[in-house]
Amino acid sequence: MSPPVTVFLCGDVMTGRGVDQILPRPGDPRLWERFVRDARDYVGLAEAADGPIPRPVDVTWPWGDALRVIEEIAPDVRILNLETSITRRGEPARGKQIHYRMAPENVSCLTVARPDVCALANNHVLDFGHSGLEYLHAGHNSVGV
Repeated sequence: MSPPVTVFLCGDVMTGRGVDQILPRPGDPRLWERFVRDARDYVGLAEAADGPIPRPVDVTWPWGDALRVIEEIAPDVRILNLETSITRRGEPARGKQIHYRMAPENVSCLTVARPDVCALANNHVLDFGHSGLEYLHAGHNSVGV
Protein backbone atom coordinates (compact mmCIF):
# COMPACT_ATOMS: atom_id res chain seq x y z
CA MET A 1 0.00 0.00 0.00
CA SER A 2 1.28 3.47 -0.91
CA PRO A 3 1.80 6.07 1.81
CA PRO A 4 -0.94 8.70 2.05
CA VAL A 5 -0.56 11.93 0.10
CA THR A 6 -1.48 15.21 1.76
CA VAL A 7 -2.97 17.81 -0.59
CA PHE A 8 -3.48 21.49 0.21
CA LEU A 9 -6.35 22.92 -1.85
CA CYS A 10 -6.95 26.65 -1.70
CA GLY A 11 -9.78 28.12 -3.71
CA ASP A 12 -10.66 31.64 -4.72
CA VAL A 13 -7.34 33.31 -3.99
CA MET A 14 -8.20 36.94 -4.77
CA THR A 15 -5.19 39.24 -4.78
CA GLY A 16 -6.65 42.06 -6.85
CA ARG A 17 -8.46 45.27 -6.01
CA GLY A 18 -7.72 46.38 -2.43
CA VAL A 19 -5.20 43.60 -1.76
CA ASP A 20 -3.05 44.68 -4.71
CA GLN A 21 -3.19 48.28 -3.48
CA ILE A 22 -1.55 47.49 -0.13
CA LEU A 23 1.16 45.21 -1.55
CA PRO A 24 4.66 46.60 -2.24
CA ARG A 25 4.06 47.46 -5.95
CA PRO A 26 0.37 48.32 -6.44
CA GLY A 27 -1.09 48.39 -9.92
CA ASP A 28 -3.61 50.75 -11.45
CA PRO A 29 -6.39 51.27 -8.87
CA ARG A 30 -9.09 51.99 -11.49
CA LEU A 31 -12.21 49.85 -11.29
CA TRP A 32 -15.13 49.56 -13.65
CA GLU A 33 -17.76 48.69 -11.07
CA ARG A 34 -21.09 50.41 -10.79
CA PHE A 35 -20.47 52.02 -7.40
CA VAL A 36 -16.73 51.79 -6.77
CA ARG A 37 -14.23 53.25 -9.24
CA ASP A 38 -11.02 53.05 -7.19
CA ALA A 39 -9.66 49.90 -5.50
CA ARG A 40 -8.27 51.99 -2.66
CA ASP A 41 -11.87 52.62 -1.59
CA TYR A 42 -12.07 48.95 -0.59
CA VAL A 43 -9.02 49.44 1.60
CA GLY A 44 -10.76 52.41 3.21
CA LEU A 45 -13.89 50.34 3.87
CA ALA A 46 -11.80 47.59 5.49
CA GLU A 47 -10.01 50.15 7.66
CA ALA A 48 -13.32 51.72 8.68
CA ALA A 49 -14.48 48.30 9.87
CA ASP A 50 -11.29 46.92 11.41
CA GLY A 51 -8.74 49.72 11.86
CA PRO A 52 -5.61 50.86 10.01
CA ILE A 53 -3.89 48.64 7.45
CA PRO A 54 -0.16 49.30 7.01
CA ARG A 55 1.17 50.17 3.55
CA PRO A 56 2.95 48.49 2.03
CA VAL A 57 2.30 45.16 3.68
CA ASP A 58 4.71 42.26 3.49
CA VAL A 59 3.83 39.71 0.77
CA THR A 60 2.91 37.22 3.51
CA TRP A 61 0.29 39.56 5.02
CA PRO A 62 -2.69 38.54 2.83
CA TRP A 63 -2.30 34.94 4.04
CA GLY A 64 -2.68 35.76 7.73
CA ASP A 65 -2.00 32.61 9.77
CA ALA A 66 -2.51 30.31 6.78
CA LEU A 67 1.17 30.14 5.78
CA ARG A 68 2.12 28.94 9.26
CA VAL A 69 -0.63 26.32 9.18
CA ILE A 70 0.39 25.13 5.70
CA GLU A 71 4.00 24.75 6.83
CA GLU A 72 2.93 22.81 9.92
CA ILE A 73 0.84 20.42 7.82
CA ALA A 74 3.63 20.14 5.23
CA PRO A 75 1.43 18.97 2.35
CA ASP A 76 2.91 16.89 -0.45
CA VAL A 77 1.07 18.97 -3.05
CA ARG A 78 -0.14 22.58 -2.91
CA ILE A 79 -2.85 23.70 -5.35
CA LEU A 80 -4.25 27.23 -5.59
CA ASN A 81 -7.14 28.54 -7.65
CA LEU A 82 -6.22 32.10 -8.58
CA GLU A 83 -9.30 34.31 -8.98
CA THR A 84 -7.27 37.26 -10.26
CA SER A 85 -5.61 38.19 -13.53
CA ILE A 86 -1.91 38.97 -13.16
CA THR A 87 -1.37 41.67 -15.76
CA ARG A 88 -1.02 45.35 -16.52
CA ARG A 89 -2.37 44.82 -20.04
CA GLY A 90 -5.75 44.39 -21.63
CA GLU A 91 -9.08 46.12 -21.42
CA PRO A 92 -11.78 45.20 -18.89
CA ALA A 93 -14.07 42.54 -20.34
CA ARG A 94 -17.38 43.95 -21.50
CA GLY A 95 -20.50 42.65 -19.87
CA LYS A 96 -18.76 41.80 -16.58
CA GLN A 97 -19.51 43.77 -13.45
CA ILE A 98 -16.36 42.76 -11.53
CA HIS A 99 -12.79 42.67 -12.89
CA TYR A 100 -9.89 41.44 -10.79
CA ARG A 101 -6.25 42.11 -11.56
CA MET A 102 -2.99 42.31 -9.68
CA ALA A 103 0.27 43.93 -10.73
CA PRO A 104 2.75 41.26 -11.92
CA GLU A 105 5.38 42.75 -9.60
CA ASN A 106 3.31 41.52 -6.62
CA VAL A 107 3.28 37.88 -7.67
CA SER A 108 5.51 36.99 -4.73
CA CYS A 109 2.38 37.18 -2.55
CA LEU A 110 1.40 33.95 -4.35
CA THR A 111 4.77 32.28 -4.65
CA VAL A 112 5.35 32.71 -0.90
CA ALA A 113 2.81 29.88 -0.45
CA ARG A 114 5.01 27.68 -2.71
CA PRO A 115 2.18 26.28 -4.85
CA ASP A 116 2.87 23.29 -7.07
CA VAL A 117 -0.12 24.15 -9.25
CA CYS A 118 -1.93 27.43 -9.79
CA ALA A 119 -5.28 26.84 -11.50
CA LEU A 120 -6.77 29.58 -13.64
CA ALA A 121 -9.95 27.73 -14.63
CA ASN A 122 -12.45 30.24 -13.30
CA ASN A 123 -14.62 33.18 -14.30
CA HIS A 124 -11.87 35.79 -13.82
CA VAL A 125 -9.11 34.39 -16.05
CA LEU A 126 -10.16 36.67 -18.92
CA ASP A 127 -11.17 39.75 -16.91
CA PHE A 128 -8.71 41.73 -19.04
CA GLY A 129 -9.15 39.80 -22.23
CA HIS A 130 -6.85 37.54 -24.14
CA SER A 131 -4.09 40.17 -24.32
CA GLY A 132 -3.84 40.24 -20.51
CA LEU A 133 -3.68 36.46 -20.31
CA GLU A 134 -1.31 36.13 -23.27
CA TYR A 135 1.08 38.63 -21.72
CA LEU A 136 1.40 36.43 -18.65
CA HIS A 137 1.59 33.24 -20.71
CA ALA A 138 4.36 34.69 -22.87
CA GLY A 139 6.61 34.79 -19.82
CA HIS A 140 6.72 38.56 -19.41
CA ASN A 141 5.80 38.19 -15.75
CA SER A 142 7.78 35.10 -14.73
CA VAL A 143 5.24 33.98 -12.16
CA GLY A 144 7.08 30.91 -10.97
CA VAL A 145 3.92 29.07 -10.00
